[in-house]
Amino acid sequence: MIKKSLLTLTLGGLGIGITEFVMMGLLPDIAKDLSITIPQAGHLISAYALGVVIGAPLLIVIAGSYPPKKILIALMIMFTAFNALSAFAPGYHTLFIARLLAGLPHGAFFGVGSVVASKIAEKGKEAQAVSLMFAGLTIANIAGVPLGTYIGHHFLWRYTFVIVVIVGLITLFSLKAWLPALPATKDRNLKQELEFFKRPEAWLIILMIAIGTGGLFSWYSYIAPLLTEVSAFSADSITYILVLAGLGMFVGNLVGGKLADRFSPANACVVLLLIMAATLVIVHYISGNQMLSLIMTFITGAVAFALASPIQMLMINTAKGSEMLAASVSQASFNIGNALGAFLGGLPLAAGYDYTSPVFVGTLMALTGAGFAWMLILRNKKTRGILETIKN
Repeated sequence: MIKKSLLTLTLGGLGIGITEFVMMGLLPDIAKDLSITIPQAGHLISAYALGVVIGAPLLIVIAGSYPPKKILIALMIMFTAFNALSAFAPGYHTLFIARLLAGLPHGAFFGVGSVVASKIAEKGKEAQAVSLMFAGLTIANIAGVPLGTYIGHHFLWRYTFVIVVIVGLITLFSLKAWLPALPATKDRNLKQELEFFKRPEAWLIILMIAIGTGGLFSWYSYIAPLLTEVSAFSADSITYILVLAGLGMFVGNLVGGKLADRFSPANACVVLLLIMAATLVIVHYISGNQMLSLIMTFITGAVAFALASPIQMLMINTAKGSEMLAASVSQASFNIGNALGAFLGGLPLAAGYDYTSPVFVGTLMALTGAGFAWMLILRNKKTRGILETIKN
């Protein structure tokens, strides 16, 4: 039985997932309605990612001394208000600003939510509780994003953001009614929290996330042309195939939570990043076969999102005393990976290679991320060895 308190965080993840990922499908509709080019419309995706990177650490620094419940409610008010502004934006520039502002609470919500989920979870099931929050993102990819894309295509793209606003309002009421009032951090020392960034372990994790998870976006950013041009699927079938990818993400997210509880989060990250690299290589060689392509779409989505909970728990466990800040930074790093994967994955396409070429870029990024995770494990072993020597 899922706790109501955890369900509130799932709802928040659902709303955030819809507004983040639905833009990819709405670009043609927004461009046509606002009389702008597709590349200009694409800047709206970058605006949201920039908002996440700015807002994740900034809002935690500003609000970290307040009780977690109040922080989450305030963040969801911001999220709902700025998505409402997106729905009624009269022109491109207003919409750009609205998307930037809508991204601000994203990382902070998941950062605070991760810490809250781990605290209200049963002992030994902390990562599984965090995975329930991230399940909202996967449900968004299964149902919310396809529905929002369909509405944008057949009616008006603004209605999609109205749906996001409704989800935000439901989340607000559920947070107020069901989330326990955990105490604020006592004797908070902001200077001490910021010292998290002085630790080599912190930067190893940030690099692991920003580069390693970028491997996912090298594949996912160009999945539509890969499926139509290489796998020979019709354009109309892409929405349904993306639902399949979303199902994979949902399953992988739950599996990742169990792995992080059973094994160390760092070990889980290394293994999953290596599996991601292998999976992307397989995608390259089987994309000409439709059935195998569908199977690998599910598997690749599953492997990619299995990383979500181990990454968050790794950040939380590494940053004692700075848990909320660290967990929010991991979300900022994930969005840097989004931008890096899309940009670097596009380079071989610009050079004239086919639509399977971005997955090789993703493979290299995943392997590099695994390398940083392995360096973190070695550093932690060395630190433990020094401490044991001192004790003896």
